[in-house]
Amino acid sequence: MIGDLTKKNIIDSVKTGVRIDGRKIDEFRPIKIETGVVTKAEGSAMVELGKSKVIVGIKMGIGEPFSDRPDQGVLMTNAELTAMSANEFEPGPPSPDAIELARVIDRAIRESKVIDLEKLCVKKGEQVWMIFVDIYTINADGNIFDAGVLGAFAALATAKIPVLKDGVVDREAAAKKSLPLDGKVVSTTFAKLGDKIVVDPIRKEELSMEARLTIGVKDGNIVSLQKGGEGGFNKKELEEMFERSLKHSKALLKTLG
Repeated sequence: MIGDLTKKNIIDSVKTGVRIDGRKIDEFRPIKIETGVVTKAEGSAMVELGKSKVIVGIKMGIGEPFSDRPDQGVLMTNAELTAMSANEFEPGPPSPDAIELARVIDRAIRESKVIDLEKLCVKKGEQVWMIFVDIYTINADGNIFDAGVLGAFAALATAKIPVLKDGVVDREAAAKKSLPLDGKVVSTTFAKLGDKIVVDPIRKEELSMEARLTIGVKDGNIVSLQKGGEGGFNKKELEEMFERSLKHSKALLKTLG
């Protein structure tokens, strides 16, 4: 929770055009991406967005496809808000915030169709590759949505499909085949503070915001939207965020190489 006085200071600061951490309203924090950080995973990445830090691991296995998509692989996204990453997070079953984080990241990946799931079919109706994307927070200082999407894509881009022998995964054999990817996807998250909308909110700003919007973008096209918070946005604000997200996506895509 955050006190009324602190919340007022945050909103008053935004009104001046300079946020409490010294950034401008439309300025992202520095981004650092490192891949190959988990040796036992098919692919992995660690993302630092300012002081926020997440680690993403990819595991793959063979399973049955969904009955309505018998020739497509399966994508499963999970998120854990670890107790060490923020005081308000506790061990136990996934919290609503963790479920929302997983849903936002999954939607950006799924709706962008960045993974060609049809190429992950082994035997129609019987066997397909299943991709498990697991996100863990190391330090949650705001906007783990965008950090999570960056980490998920970076991990997917470096993942290798395990060797399959007679329908069984052989994890001892050296995997060489990459996932079938088409394009790149990133997201941009905005928070409404008073009558201003800031990008890449830190945790104190998230606790003071009226509403939040995360916009997924693939190669210059908006592919997903996820709203959070109790407040709302008017048409003008939405149009402004759409335009800003397309601008930011260009810089975010460059961080992926």
